[in-house]
Amino acid sequence: MDKILEAVVMSSYPNNVKQGLVRRVIEAAKQPMDSEQCWSMLELSTKLYLTGDTKYKREIGKEVLEVYGHYHPEEFEEFFNVRFLLSLLQEGYGPLGKRSHYVLDYIQLGLQFVLESPSANSIFSLLRIEVLRKVCERPSPKQCAKISKLLTQHPQCIPTGKHQLLFCQQLIRCIGQFQCVSEGEEEIMEFLEQVNKVSGLLQRIWRTQTSAILPSLKELFTIISSTEEQEAPSNALASVVQFVPLELMDGVIRNLTNDDSITDVQMMMAIGRMIDWVSWPLGKNIDKWIIALLKGLAAVKKFSILIEVTLSKIEKVFSKLLYPIVREGALSVLQYMLLSFQHSHEAFHLLLPHIPRLVASLKKEDSNSATSSLEQLAELIHCMFFRFSGFPDLYEPVLEAVKALPIPNEDRIKHLLGQNAWTSQKNELACFYPRLASKSETGKIGLINLGNTCYMNSILQSLFMASDFRHSVLNLTEGNSQPLMTKLQWLFAFLEHSQRPAISPESFLSASWPPWFTPGAQQDCSEYLKYLLDRLHEEEKTGKRIYQKLKESSLMSQAVEHHYLNKTLVEKMFGGKMMTKIRCLKCLNVSSREEAFTDLSLAFPPSDRNVHGSTSFLPVEEIGPQFIEPPENAGQVMGSPWIQRKAPMASDHAAPAASVETLGFQEPGEAANPIRGNDVGVDAAKEPLSTSRGQACAPKDSRSVPDLINYFLSPERLTAENKYHCEKCASLQDAEKVAELTEGPHYLILTLLRFSFDPRTMKRKKILDNVSIPVVLKLPILVAPEETEEVCQHGKDGSVPGSGFMTVVYDLCSVVVHSGISSESGHYYCYSRECTDTVPHGQPQGGGPQPASDKQLDFEIQWYLFNDTRVSFSSFESVSNVTSFFPKDTAYVLFYRQRPERQSCLLHEALAEAGCLHGEPSLHKDLMEAISKDNILFLQEQEKEARNRAAYISALPKSPLWWRDLDRDKDDDSSSGGCSPAAGGGGSSSFHGLVF
Repeated sequence: MDKILEAVVMSSYPNNVKQGLVRRVIEAAKQPMDSEQCWSMLELSTKLYLTGDTKYKREIGKEVLEVYGHYHPEEFEEFFNVRFLLSLLQEGYGPLGKRSHYVLDYIQLGLQFVLESPSANSIFSLLRIEVLRKVCERPSPKQCAKISKLLTQHPQCIPTGKHQLLFCQQLIRCIGQFQCVSEGEEEIMEFLEQVNKVSGLLQRIWRTQTSAILPSLKELFTIISSTEEQEAPSNALASVVQFVPLELMDGVIRNLTNDDSITDVQMMMAIGRMIDWVSWPLGKNIDKWIIALLKGLAAVKKFSILIEVTLSKIEKVFSKLLYPIVREGALSVLQYMLLSFQHSHEAFHLLLPHIPRLVASLKKEDSNSATSSLEQLAELIHCMFFRFSGFPDLYEPVLEAVKALPIPNEDRIKHLLGQNAWTSQKNELACFYPRLASKSETGKIGLINLGNTCYMNSILQSLFMASDFRHSVLNLTEGNSQPLMTKLQWLFAFLEHSQRPAISPESFLSASWPPWFTPGAQQDCSEYLKYLLDRLHEEEKTGKRIYQKLKESSLMSQAVEHHYLNKTLVEKMFGGKMMTKIRCLKCLNVSSREEAFTDLSLAFPPSDRNVHGSTSFLPVEEIGPQFIEPPENAGQVMGSPWIQRKAPMASDHAAPAASVETLGFQEPGEAANPIRGNDVGVDAAKEPLSTSRGQACAPKDSRSVPDLINYFLSPERLTAENKYHCEKCASLQDAEKVAELTEGPHYLILTLLRFSFDPRTMKRKKILDNVSIPVVLKLPILVAPEETEEVCQHGKDGSVPGSGFMTVVYDLCSVVVHSGISSESGHYYCYSRECTDTVPHGQPQGGGPQPASDKQLDFEIQWYLFNDTRVSFSSFESVSNVTSFFPKDTAYVLFYRQRPERQSCLLHEALAEAGCLHGEPSLHKDLMEAISKDNILFLQEQEKEARNRAAYISALPKSPLWWRDLDRDKDDDSSSGGCSPAAGGGGSSSFHGLVF
C-alpha cells in the first residue's frame, strides 16, 4: 500500500484525481493490517510531511499520520519512539544541507497520539532537555515560535526546576536577537505573530511559576544594559515586559536603581533601549515601565543619566506621535520626559522645529486619537511656555500652530509641573545647568540662574549693557573701598572677557542680597534694582571717590566740575531730580520740595480716564524708529505752568504761549485748552513727524509709555480725606499737587507699576495691559531762569526766554520683561542694546564726540535677548510685539539713555577723555589674571567634559533614523489613502521603519 500511495503522490495526475486515489488508500488504512505494513506507511507519511516539496504532499503525509496514529496506536507508539525523536531533534531529517524545517511541527503532530502511552514520560523528559538545547542555539523567530507553540499545547514538555529558569532566560536572549529581515507588510505581521507566541509562552510559565519572573527580568536587563553587543538587541524585547505583573514594578525598579553593581553607563544604555520600545506596536504597559524607571532614577538622584537620555531620545519619542498604533504610549513617555526636565529648556527646545509639522499632520488625520493627542500636546506645550518663558522669537511659530487648541489654566499647569519634577530641591540640579558647549553666537555671555534669580540676572544684564555705566565700573582702580562695587566690577569684567557661555553670579548675589528676600523665591526685579543702586550709592558716599581722572581734566569748568564730582557714580548715571509742588486752591500759596530719584515708578491711569485727550499733561513724546530726526533745537524751551495765567486778550500777539500755559495748573473756572499728550507743544505744527509712532504704534485703547509719564506728571487734586494742610491758611484746604522733572538722569529708569494689591484675594495681582514702548522718548525738563539763558544761547533764536521746559531726548536701551501673573512667581528676561555716542565708521570726527545718527541708533544697533544662560539676537519688533503674542509677558522696567546735546557735551568729553567712552577700559592686573586663569580652567573643563560626554553618548543606543519619521510627513500627498502614517494603516515601508 505504501508503494501505491507513493506512486499516486509522485504521479503527474491532476490533484483532484490524486485526491480520489489517496482517499481510497486512507480508507483502507483504517482497516486492520500487519505491523510491517503500518511501519512502511508511517515511514512514507513521515517522509512526505518532513521533505515534501509541495504543500499538497505535506498535507497528504499529515492525513496519513493522523489515520495511523488514531487506528493503529500500538504501531504508531512503537514507531514514534524516544530514539527516533532524539535523532530528529539532534540530526534532523532529510539530505545533508537540506534538513527539514518541519521537525517541531511533526513532533507536535505525533505527541497527541502517545500522551497515554507508557513511553510518554520518556518522550516528555527528552523534549524538556532538547527544547532547552534548541533555545540555547538561538533559533530563528519562526523556529522559536514553533517551540513555543509545541510547549503551549503540551506544557508537560516545558523544562522544570532550574532548567525552567534557564529556559526562560535563554528564551529572552533569543527574543533579543530577533530581527525582521523583510519589509513586506505580510512578513512583518507574521514576525509580530511569532514574537507574540514566544512572549506568550513566557507569560504562561510566569503564571504558574512566579519565582521565574525576577530572574527573567534580570536577564532582560543584562541584555539591554550590555555595552559589548555589536548589534543592539531587538525591540521585540518590549513584548516580554508587557506580561510582567504591574504589582512587581515598584520592587523591581527599586532593586535596579539601588544596585551598586550597575554602572551609570549600563543604566543609561538600558533606559535608552527601553525608550526605543515605544515604537513596538500593540505592546501593553511599556510606557508605564519606562516612566517608572525614569522616576526611580530621579529618586536616587541619577540626574546625569536622565539628562543625557532625555536629550538623546526625546525627538525620537516625539516622532512616534505620527503613528496611531503607538501614539498613546509615546505620548505618555513624552509627557513625563518634558514635564520632569524642568531645570533647563534644552529638551523642549529640541522639539520646537518639529511641533508645527506634527500639529498639522494630526489635524489632517482628523481622528479621535489625533484630536485627543492634539489637546494633550497643546497642554504640554503651554506647560513648557509657562516653565521656560522668555523665548518669544522661538515660540511664535509654535504658538501659531496651537492657537486654536484649548489652553490649560495656571492651576492645572502648576499641578502638572509640581507632580512630575525630578526633585523639589532645585539646588540639586544646579551643577547640571547650563549644558552649553560654547559661547553664544552673539558673543555675549549669559548668567546662570541660581534658583529663581532671573530677577537679578535681567537687571545685571541691563546694567551691563548700559555702556557708560559699565565702562565706569570697569575703570575703577584697586583699593577703592567699595566692596560691592568691586564685586560688580569683577562680574562685569567676566561678562566682558570670559570664554564661558555663562557665568555664575553667586558671589555678587550673596553680596547684594536684600536681607528681607526669601532664598529660592521669586522676587521683584524693580525692588532689587532700587536696593542695589542705593547700596552702591551709599557705599561710595562713605568710601573713596572713583572719578579721580575727571578731577585732573581741564576740559570742565569749575562749576561743572563741582556739579559732577560731588556726585556718586549712581547719581551721575541714574540720578535725576524732581520738584514736587503743592498749591493751596484758597490762597494760591505754593510750597515746593526738590528730591532726587533713580527711577520713576509709573502707575496706570484709571480705565475710565482718557489719557490721550487729557488737557493737564506735560507733553511727553514718543517717536517711531523710522521717523526720527535729530532735534532742530536741542534746548527747546516751553512755557512753565507756574506763570500766573490770565485769559489771553484778542489783541494779544503772544497767544501761542497761552496754549503752553494750559499744560500746567488751571485757574478755577478757566476753560481747558485741549492739547493731546502726544503733541509737541508750541512747535507741533513745525514738526509733524514727531507725532508718528512707527513700530511702537499701539491700538487706540492701549497704553503707551508717554501716557503713563503724562499721568505721572499730571496735577493731582487733594480733596476730602486727602486735603492739604496749608501753612498760610493754617488749616486743611483743597489743593493741587504736581511733579516736574528738574534734572534728567543720564540713564532714565522707568518702572511700570503692574502689581497692585487686590483686597478681595489679599494678593498682588498683575495689570496685563499692553503698553507700547517708544524707541525714542522726548521728556520735558523744567529749567531754572539762569539756566534758560544758557540753553537758549546754544539753541536756536526762536527759544522762549524766561522760566520754562526744555526737551531732552532719550533712546531706549533695555526692556526687562516679566512673564507671569504675579510678582511672587513667573520669570524675568530682558531685551537690551548698547547705545553709545561713538561716531559711526566713516563719519568725520569733530572736536568732541558727536551723537550717533538716528539711523545707527535705531537700525544698526543690534538688540539682544538675555534669558539667564541663553543670549540670542533679537529686534525692536520682537520687543514691541512680545505682549501681543504672549499676553503674560509684559514690559516691566525700561532703561532709556539720554541722547547728548550741546549743553551736555562737556560731561561726555570729560568721560571720553577719561577713557570711559572709547573702547573698553584696561583692567587691573589681579582681575585680568583671574579671568585668564578661569578661561584656562574652562578649556580644561571642556576637554574633560568632552571625554566624559563621548563615553556617555557612545554608550547610548543608536537611533540614526528617527528624523525620517518626521520628514516622511511633509504633507506628502503622493502616498495613497490608508497607507500613510497619519491614516493609521501604515504602508509597508513606513510600518517597518516604525517598528524596526
